Amino acid sequence: MSVKFGTSGLRGLSTDLVGSVSALYATAFARHMLASGGLKTGSPVVIGRDFRPSSPEIASTIMAALKRVGLEPIDCGTISTPALALYGASIGAAGIMVTGSHIPADRNGIKFYRPDGEVDKVDEEAITRLASDLAADPEANRVEAGAGQDHETEATKLFIDRNLGILPPDALKGKRIGIYQHSSVARDMLVTVFEQCGATVFPLGRSEQFIPVDTEAVSPDTVTQLARWTDELALDAVLSTDGDGDRPLVADEHGVPLRGDLLGLITARFLGASVVATPVTSNSGLEMDGGFDVRRTRVGSPFVIAAMNDALAAGKTGVLGFEANGGLMLGSDIRIGSKAIKALPTRDSFLPALAVLGTAAERGLSLSALVEDFSLPVALSDRLENYASERSASLMAHLRNSPEQLAAFLAPLGAVKTVSDIDGLRVTLADSRVIHFRPSGNAPEMRCYVEAADKESAASLLRQGLSLLEGWKV
Repeated sequence: MSVKFGTSGLRGLSTDLVGSVSALYATAFARHMLASGGLKTGSPVVIGRDFRPSSPEIASTIMAALKRVGLEPIDCGTISTPALALYGASIGAAGIMVTGSHIPADRNGIKFYRPDGEVDKVDEEAITRLASDLAADPEANRVEAGAGQDHETEATKLFIDRNLGILPPDALKGKRIGIYQHSSVARDMLVTVFEQCGATVFPLGRSEQFIPVDTEAVSPDTVTQLARWTDELALDAVLSTDGDGDRPLVADEHGVPLRGDLLGLITARFLGASVVATPVTSNSGLEMDGGFDVRRTRVGSPFVIAAMNDALAAGKTGVLGFEANGGLMLGSDIRIGSKAIKALPTRDSFLPALAVLGTAAERGLSLSALVEDFSLPVALSDRLENYASERSASLMAHLRNSPEQLAAFLAPLGAVKTVSDIDGLRVTLADSRVIHFRPSGNAPEMRCYVEAADKESAASLLRQGLSLLEGWKV
């Protein structure tokens, strides 16, 4: 099998996940939860899916597998991942979301949830072991169509209700907001929530074909389309998400996307956070600009959630986490005015979008002016797709082998000052520019992150970094 757990859930080719593999991993998850006491026979498990062509069949196979093990599948339909997780927590149910998030439709994935939140790395290891043990078991691999009680309406309403009241009534009155709907499962909920906040909403770009939108590396074609919409419709912002609705895309009045870690910073201030957990890939200026305790982690929601849990165990309040892709995880219950928001320790795209637009409106600023108010280094990122895992592993091994080899590889960029290998290799150069190489944990991709004092320097460094990656031969 070519499927494996990455930074967020199980991932693999759609052709590999359709069929017995999805039955096998659903069975392994169910047996792990039953053995650990997280579920008992007859317990409900909520199931959701995105709009990828392969997702309905995978979800159906999973529901049949859960039924065979003695659990009760609850079908929440095509729904965002945070909405599924919230509904599962509200009824004490485990959950399974069928989604490949932002990656192309020829790939897919499965995210697993305990009743108290995402599975952690220990759970993933246990599920992987059980799947290996059950690989030859015909019952665990049986493929049949399954179904569950339909709770899509209830789950959708609960999530919409959570987001209404975060901003004051008519907080966005007079604002013209585009919703780039594409193939996101959050597309209709976004329209509902922002209309209720008083904005004039323009649904845009709805697609019946799956479009892989990566909020951390927005494609040039998408940026061009966002700029065209803002110009033609005189929009104050364009909002969107990735495929499963857990990562936000917020573009300003010129169609320029705001970085996810800036969305996280603004949201942390909006919520009055005291502790923020975030990966090493988030902007290095957070420690100076945030006014909260920053806990750095490896890339991936399980690591951010683990850091949040450590803070909560130490008695901290006002705990949240976010990733450079913009997904925000709420570790603590938080009150905004009269609105009480329950903790939701999984990535959410709605709260960051509401916080940023609400902050800009309250301060009477455009989004571009709000961005200018922050003194963060200019940070950019991009990726090389179809970068084989053998190639990225060979490169990382070469760079880690000796300081001399790393220095020689980076010589065209400048001298090395400091190195961090929390996740990938993050190098601060002698002139204080930063470049970070990291193989993706979810797909055959190589990511490059850079920071510099100005946009021109950052863009130049990013081009040079990608060129170095392209030139590497195994």
